Amino acid sequence: MEKTKLIATVRLNNNIKKQIEEFIKNGIDVIRLNMSYSSHEECKKIIELINEANNKFNTNTAIMMDLEGPCIRAGKFVGGKATLNTGDKIRIYMNPIKGNMAGFSVNYKNLINDLKYHTRIKLSKGNVELLVLEKGLDYAMCEVIKGGEVYDNSKMYLPEIKPNREFLTKKDREDIIFADKMNIDFIAVSSVFSADDVLEINDFLIELNNEHIGILAKIENKRAVADIDNIIKTADGIILDRGDLGIAMPVEAVPTIQKKVINKCYQTDRLVIITAEFNSFLTRRVVPNRAEVSDLATLVSDAVDAIMLTSETTVGAHPVETVRTVRKIIIASEESINYSYFFKKSLNDEQKSITATVSSSVVLGANELDCKAILVMTNTGNTAKRISELKPPCPIIAAATDLNVIKSLQIHFGVLPVLATGVTLDEITSEIKQNLSNQLQLKSGDKIIITGGYPFGQIKYTNFMQVEEIK
Repeated sequence: MEKTKLIATVRLNNNIKKQIEEFIKNGIDVIRLNMSYSSHEECKKIIELINEANNKFNTNTAIMMDLEGPCIRAGKFVGGKATLNTGDKIRIYMNPIKGNMAGFSVNYKNLINDLKYHTRIKLSKGNVELLVLEKGLDYAMCEVIKGGEVYDNSKMYLPEIKPNREFLTKKDREDIIFADKMNIDFIAVSSVFSADDVLEINDFLIELNNEHIGILAKIENKRAVADIDNIIKTADGIILDRGDLGIAMPVEAVPTIQKKVINKCYQTDRLVIITAEFNSFLTRRVVPNRAEVSDLATLVSDAVDAIMLTSETTVGAHPVETVRTVRKIIIASEESINYSYFFKKSLNDEQKSITATVSSSVVLGANELDCKAILVMTNTGNTAKRISELKPPCPIIAAATDLNVIKSLQIHFGVLPVLATGVTLDEITSEIKQNLSNQLQLKSGDKIIITGGYPFGQIKYTNFMQVEEIK
């Protein structure tokens, strides 16, 4: 079983049921819904299909909702798009109009107050660039300094300014309430500028009395990079969106930022998720080039928790084949992970506690005894998460009786969450070994380590480890 988790983005389409089933059969751990392009009605249909597929295949694929955030977008264009020519002048209007090559509107009326002279505006994934020349009462006159096509609802990138608006929009509030109602497992927070933005989401979840949803902060701009230490402390994990980051900042700075963010997440025991970069999959051929394969292999060897596919599985021509190809690359690349290095690195940073001490002993024992699996009995998932951070080379089987705990572990490196029906430690251990012996290819003489809190279900910390040899 591969340890690096895989996230796929989906949108409602005519083939969505089969697509979801194929994703789950091919090892997708989390399915992502992008609220920038999806309605609640569409998401509800997708969620129902995910739940049906989980029941059908006895799986626990989790669901992530990606909030749109306070994103500034262009309005609608005549015919759905417009071609802007280099050197032309164009107006950006604050009030709604049907856009064309002479002007278009935006969804943020106060943008005119935030813009400064010679502010650069990027659109269409950075392929179009404008320069503000002058401002009127309700419009900005710009020069097209890099021409190209702009489409309906194109995202606007303003790397030089921070819009003066509330972070949590009305739409995001409605989407979070919907996420709470539908028992979503993770929320990805877009357009984060600082830790305060993450805290605003956290406070709203507290108002909803929701302790289940994990908060994943997306790093997409220069200000988020500058406040990365505080953002990491306030979020459950980080999603490094390399595509948007490479538009908002010089592209040559992204690899260094990537390395820094990964290391900081290791040091603070936070999830780290990286967006994939497979432009090849957006064509008719599902054949990545060598640079794309090498990039993914590097991420896997860095032992990140998860890889996230976005447009590759929504607008790509062959989403299922894409997942299969990426999974093959992950499996092959995991052979290069230096587990001993990550274990020692995490030991140096760990906080002292009973759970931390037992967890490190478990992983050390698994390494020295060449154990085939670590079986964790967990009530909250915390022990499984801690062992995941220590990066053992064998699978971590996390047995819990709460489905929400199972779903929360789906995104953690090396963890295979299993819903247990037993009550006592012996019952659960026997159940898990029986159900997973074929998957783990256990044979006589193989060793596994069992750990958790004893008595199971009555104690809130990990206090034992047991080595067992398969008969």
